[in-house]
Amino acid sequence: MDSADEVPIGLLQTLPPVEFCCVYGSSLHPNNSHIHTSMIDYILGVPDPQQWHAQNLNMNRHHYASWMVHLGGARLITEVADDIGVGVHFNPYVSHKNRMFKYGVVRMHDLVQDILGWDKFYLSGRLQKPVNVIVDNLEIKKLNSANLKAATSAALLLLPSEFSEEELYAKICSLSYMGDLRMLFAEDKNKVKKIVQGQFKLFKTMYRPILEEFAARDLFRISSSVDQKVNIIQSGLWIVYRMLPCVFSSFATQKPDGNKAWREESI
Repeated sequence: MDSADEVPIGLLQTLPPVEFCCVYGSSLHPNNSHIHTSMIDYILGVPDPQQWHAQNLNMNRHHYASWMVHLGGARLITEVADDIGVGVHFNPYVSHKNRMFKYGVVRMHDLVQDILGWDKFYLSGRLQKPVNVIVDNLEIKKLNSANLKAATSAALLLLPSEFSEEELYAKICSLSYMGDLRMLFAEDKNKVKKIVQGQFKLFKTMYRPILEEFAARDLFRISSSVDQKVNIIQSGLWIVYRMLPCVFSSFATQKPDGNKAWREESI
């Protein structure tokens, strides 16, 4: 980006006010050689999407598909996002200051519900990967710590008994792509690996405090291997499942002896 703040703030000044804004995707990749030509992706959280889109149509009508504007305007845009999509309306290919942007607009209530309960597991999955938070009036970044802990817990339940820190981040990153048909046909098979390796330091900044907290609670042990990679050895997975969102009512819990037991339980 031109700087950490200039371009995002400049774009936001052309839009109606938002409660939350973050940048995500390849624009955060420190080794992205196309940093000045690749599209910059945003998530915008607003109290009332229909009202926000109505204001934005007056300010930036050209951001929207013409058929949606003519057929129903703000009401149709919001209904399609809520009833057909995952509660997010995206405006792609928005040009600003010689850069290309895509921004998705979501209701703040829906954003919070997805972060805490994985209702749609869409934006919560986005926020499990590195993002650059620009606006955070309701402390979503702080709230997202519960989402990061849940993602770590899910990854621990899916990984073998011993693995590297990079493998843990790869498993966390892959959670939001599970069931995504694009990963079978359209997306790069090494997408997850490239994301983690390209943003490893950002993943470490996000998750290392959680790993240290889990280790302090004796959920696993962290030790340095000969090649100086960090290996995480699980020892308490039978209680990790309790950190998953309440949407999960069936769990595979792994006991210290390695045996898996299925339990039907609501948490």
